[in-house]
Amino acid sequence: MALTKAQFMIYKSNDTETVDVLFNPTEYELTASNNYPDNDVPGLQSPTTQFVGGNASTLSLNLFFDTYELGTDVREHTSKIVSILDVDSDLHAPPECRFVWGSLNFKGVIVSITQRFTMFLESGKPVRATLDVEMRSTQTMKEQYKEIPRQSADRTKRKTVKQGDQLWSIAAEEYEDSGKWRHIAEANGIDNPRLLAAGRNLTIPRLE
Repeated sequence: MALTKAQFMIYKSNDTETVDVLFNPTEYELTASNNYPDNDVPGLQSPTTQFVGGNASTLSLNLFFDTYELGTDVREHTSKIVSILDVDSDLHAPPECRFVWGSLNFKGVIVSITQRFTMFLESGKPVRATLDVEMRSTQTMKEQYKEIPRQSADRTKRKTVKQGDQLWSIAAEEYEDSGKWRHIAEANGIDNPRLLAAGRNLTIPRLE
């Protein structure tokens, strides 16, 4: 069976670039957590704890690079991954990427890379290195809603209209797509979307 190479897929503004790692990792670490802030309540000895939401999951990798036998600078390989941290001039931010290896398909942004060079030629040229890479997942609201189990009781949301709200702006906030305002209009029997009174309670339907 052919060796499956782990790779980064980098989503730049004008194309998608693929970078293979030199050696597959021997392990990786996935971390997931939830946010439970303590709320102080007057008269109670201990604070109450309430679920607010989940934190972004993280992927930690240790990647090994060795070019000693070739006698080439190992940074020719490590720099391709380190450069993912560079700001894309069109995106005004570093690009999103995926780390893909077998069944692992982790989409996110690289938040930190620690480079460690451990072997050098007599000229001082580095030929062995390790990279400690930490990625943080990035998911849109739409992607997260799709992952909510269908049996969840929270299939719809309620929203109170504020002064200046429009159906298209509410759709942009809730669905990240202003063009889906008609779903809200239909769910609330709104014939004229321009007549949206402040203080009205709207049902925000779940998109299937």
